[in-house]
Amino acid sequence: MALHSESSKLIFSPSGSGQNQQAPQFTRATLSVADLDPSSPIPQFHTWFTQAQASNAIPHAEACALSTAELPSGRVSSRMVYLKELDAAGGFVVYSNWATSRKSKDVATNPHVSLLFWWETLQQQVRVEGTASRLPREESQKYYDTRVRGSRIGAWASRQSEVLQPQDEQDDGRKQLEGWVREYEDKFEGQEAIPVPEFWGGLRVVPERVEFWQGRESRLHDRFEYVKDGDKWTLQRLSP
Repeated sequence: MALHSESSKLIFSPSGSGQNQQAPQFTRATLSVADLDPSSPIPQFHTWFTQAQASNAIPHAEACALSTAELPSGRVSSRMVYLKELDAAGGFVVYSNWATSRKSKDVATNPHVSLLFWWETLQQQVRVEGTASRLPREESQKYYDTRVRGSRIGAWASRQSEVLQPQDEQDDGRKQLEGWVREYEDKFEGQEAIPVPEFWGGLRVVPERVEFWQGRESRLHDRFEYVKDGDKWTLQRLSP
């Protein structure tokens, strides 16, 4: 007998096709402190990321959720982004619009952010918490130059997160965006070297806390957390 009537829940226990079917168990692997580098989380992240990239079942290992929180309201927002760089000093770098986007407004009031990677096939996740700062423009230009031309034009044209105004009764706002794109296509016509916009570029997240999560049976997951203590890291196991 179902614990909840069908009329009281739009979705309930959506683990499979059957009614109230139990969620699958995590049985792929285990994680012990002996598997981890005690000095820093960066080598372990690089190892897991490389394994995720090599897995044909994980098409975008670099995809992660970036969460930010506005102050003083404390309202949190999240969105999926791509990790583009992990530098030698352990900084995680993502790229975006930093003028009009909600994330830019959040970071302007509160530099504390988090990144969440979820690699389902490996039954692993990594949580990164730290402080964010903008990359110098010359560093952003290096990555910007690797993008296809349409994406470089798009960075100039998009006033990210602004409300687009319909131009006629058949339009939902797309025409305004397309007009901005044409404006910058004309501006940079015949020009292959396009400068990175002042408002667009890299955000470098310096980690202060990194958790490695390996799924285990009965939800008794292996969780290990690195916490920055001065210039050193403390490693500890967390209860699932």
